[in-house]
Amino acid sequence: MKIDSDLNKQIVSLFQDHQSKISSDFAGINETVEENISEWSRQNGGGGKTIILSGDKIEKAAINFSSVQGNILPKSALAKKLQIKKSKFKATGISVVVHPENPHVPCSHLNVRYFYINRDLWWFGGGFDLTPYFPYKDDVKLWHTLAKNVCDKHDKAFYKKFSKLCDDYFYLPHRNEKRGIGGIFFDYEIGN
Repeated sequence: MKIDSDLNKQIVSLFQDHQSKISSDFAGINETVEENISEWSRQNGGGGKTIILSGDKIEKAAINFSSVQGNILPKSALAKKLQIKKSKFKATGISVVVHPENPHVPCSHLNVRYFYINRDLWWFGGGFDLTPYFPYKDDVKLWHTLAKNVCDKHDKAFYKKFSKLCDDYFYLPHRNEKRGIGGIFFDYEIGN
């Protein structure tokens, strides 16, 4: 599927809407909440908005939106894997990190991003994972069951593949363990 500038704009708008909705939903969980919003710009083009919430139920949540562009694809965006030396790009994303006040409620992380190189080369990537302070077997099972159900709606092989990618991506070498109980992670892959 070729993608045009109108669709790029729709994706940016969709991510901005999600940032607002997530922020509003988290604020609604708390009886008292403090919200700090900062907007930023990138020297080479684009910018973003960071929303930090803290309250009586959620100790701190960061809901970040970015839409940036540049003339050289960052190494973190698989430039080496794509074997692209110089290329204009656009990258849009939303990331969410939540640390609840109650230690029996796990920390959660979500990141979804969209890279656009040209009409024929673009992709979505990202994922989510969970890091409980006190893991409960039923919660772990529910978390992975729901993640598998979402993946299975699209392809029965996705959950196993994306779950392993999450464990690999969030591996903590200094602890010789994966971060938390896992989740799913996906990104652009050559030949897949």
